[in-house]
Amino acid sequence: MAPLKAGDSFPEGVQFSWIPYTEEKGEITSCGVPQSYNASKEWANKKVVIFATPGAFTPTCSVNHLPGYVKNLSTIKSKGVDIIAVIAFNDAFVMSAWGKANGIKGDDILFLTDSDTAFSQNHAWTKGDRTGRYAIVIDHGKVVYAENESGGGVTVSSAEAVLENL
Repeated sequence: MAPLKAGDSFPEGVQFSWIPYTEEKGEITSCGVPQSYNASKEWANKKVVIFATPGAFTPTCSVNHLPGYVKNLSTIKSKGVDIIAVIAFNDAFVMSAWGKANGIKGDDILFLTDSDTAFSQNHAWTKGDRTGRYAIVIDHGKVVYAENESGGGVTVSSAEAVLENL
């Protein structure tokens, strides 16, 4: 499959795995139960910002990528965004812990796992065996922004770049 681009419909059948945040499992050492997340269904009638990272707890992802979204969370949501989601190849337990380590509670940002990098591979956006670094904005099933980082930095997939395109 080709990379997603503005004007494309978000594909059917996109599934991720995740562990929803709960207060009783709010500590980083507490584990919930992984669940399937049907992104195609959940995002069909919503405005969604997705950003992907090669891995949770990695230097660029934890220092330069995720913090921009945490810092700009309310500004992004004020632009009519219903859901912000980060995806990476890590399993649901690691993604859940990454959210907790960054003080994310509830559904402020969904921490989703791209099992076997299936979604990223389908759109040619991987870094070796890992998810690539990219951002996608979906508005009621239509892709309105889709950019993949060509180098090692955080530019077109940053929260600031996404904000400029909302």
